[in-house]
Amino acid sequence: MGLLASCKPNKTSQSIKTNKKVIVIGAGVAGLSASKYLKDKRIDVIVLEAQEKIGGRLKTDRSLGISFDEGASWIHGPEGNPITEIAKKSGAKTYLTSDDKVEVFDTDEKSYSEEKLASAEEKFMEVLSDFNGKKDKSFGEVFYKGFPQYKNDKLWTYMLSAFLEFDSGGDIYKLSSKDFYDDETFDGEDIIITNGYDKVADYLAKGIDVKLNTKVTEVNYDAEKVKIKTSKGNFEADYVLITVPLGVLKNKIISFRPELPIKTQKAINSIDMGSVNKFLLVWETAFWDENLQYIGYTPETRGKFNYFMNVKKFANANALMTFTFGDYSIKAEQMSDNEIIEEIMNHLRVIYGKDIPKPIKMLRTKWNTNPYTFGSYSFATNGVRTKEYEVFEEPIDDKLFFAGEHTIREYRGTVHGAYLSGIREAKKITEIIQK
Repeated sequence: MGLLASCKPNKTSQSIKTNKKVIVIGAGVAGLSASKYLKDKRIDVIVLEAQEKIGGRLKTDRSLGISFDEGASWIHGPEGNPITEIAKKSGAKTYLTSDDKVEVFDTDEKSYSEEKLASAEEKFMEVLSDFNGKKDKSFGEVFYKGFPQYKNDKLWTYMLSAFLEFDSGGDIYKLSSKDFYDDETFDGEDIIITNGYDKVADYLAKGIDVKLNTKVTEVNYDAEKVKIKTSKGNFEADYVLITVPLGVLKNKIISFRPELPIKTQKAINSIDMGSVNKFLLVWETAFWDENLQYIGYTPETRGKFNYFMNVKKFANANALMTFTFGDYSIKAEQMSDNEIIEEIMNHLRVIYGKDIPKPIKMLRTKWNTNPYTFGSYSFATNGVRTKEYEVFEEPIDDKLFFAGEHTIREYRGTVHGAYLSGIREAKKITEIIQK
C-alpha cells in the first residue's frame, strides 16, 4: 500500500472509547489534519498555536483587495492530490497557471526566442535527470565543475534559480547534489488558489479546539504524562504531536526534557530551511503583455526578481507578483520597501522601457526572519541525505510524535506533504491508543 493510500482518512469514522488526551503543537496544515482525524475518532485533542491565527505558513493578506498568499499559493500536481478535494470543499477557487504562456527577457532588452527557450529547458532537464552528485559537495559546486560553460550564461542562471531554487527552496550552493530532486509528485499541471489558501486551513479547523496566542516553551516527557509549559499556563497530555516548522526546532524555541534523542536532533540540525520570498506590486494601469502568465528576466545576480507572475490573468487588479530565491532572498529581507521597489523597477524598465510607472502599493514577505518559521520550507542541504527526513517518523517513547513538511521525504516542502504527515502521525497515535 502506498503512502497516500495509507494516510487517507476513512470516510466513515469509528469512535474510540478512551480517556487518553492528545495535544498538538502548531495549527498549520499538519497539525490541523492530524487534529481533524483524531477528533473524528472522538479522541480528546486540543491544538496549541503560538500565533494569533491558524494556518501556519498558509497566510492570506487581502489588504489590497487581492488575495495575496504569503506562503503556499499553488496545489502542485492536482490529480490525486488530497488538497485538491479539500480546496473544493473549502470554497477555494482555483486557476490553471500555464507555464507555456511565458516570455523571458535578457538584459539587452530582447526576449529569448521560443526555440532557444525550448532547447535550453530540454537540455536543463536532461542535465538534471543524469546529474551525478557527491554527498560532500553542493549542487552548485558539482554543476559548475561539470558544466563550466554555463557559469556566466544568464539563461542557465535564470533556470537554476527560477526552476530549481524555487522548487527546492534552497540556494544551489547549499542544496544537496545527491538528493535535490528525489521527492515525488502528483500528476497534472499546477493550479493556483485565487481567493486565499487560508480557506483550506479554515475548513480543516472546523470544530477543533485551537488555543491561539499560546506559545509553547517546554515539553517535558520524562514522566508518564507529557507536561507542556506555555505562555498561557501549563498543559498535560498522554501524547504530543509537534508540528511546528523545522526552523522553530532548529532555533530551539521549544526546549525538551529530557533532550531529544541524538538521531532526532541530528536530523533537525542537518536539514535546512530555504528562503523564498514573494512581492506583490499593484499599478494603476498595466503596462505589460496581459496575455502572458509569466515574465522571465535573466539578471546576472541569481535569485533576484527574475520571475514575474501576471496576477491580472485571474484577479481584477493590475498586479504582478515576483520572487527572490536562495541567498539573495535572505539578503533582500534586510532591504527597505523603497530599495526593493527600485530593484524590481530596474528589471521591468529594461523589459518595458524607462517611462513605465512606479507601483502604487506593494506587499512583501520575510520568511527567513519570521520568528514563527525562520525560513520558507525545508530542503536537503549539502552533505545531507534525505533519509534524515524519515527520522521524524519514529515516535519517541510512544509519546512524542512529529509532523510537518519537513518530516515527509516524498512530499517535503509542500502543503500536501504537511497534510499527509499529519494524517500519518494521527493514525499512529490512534493505533497505540487501541492496543
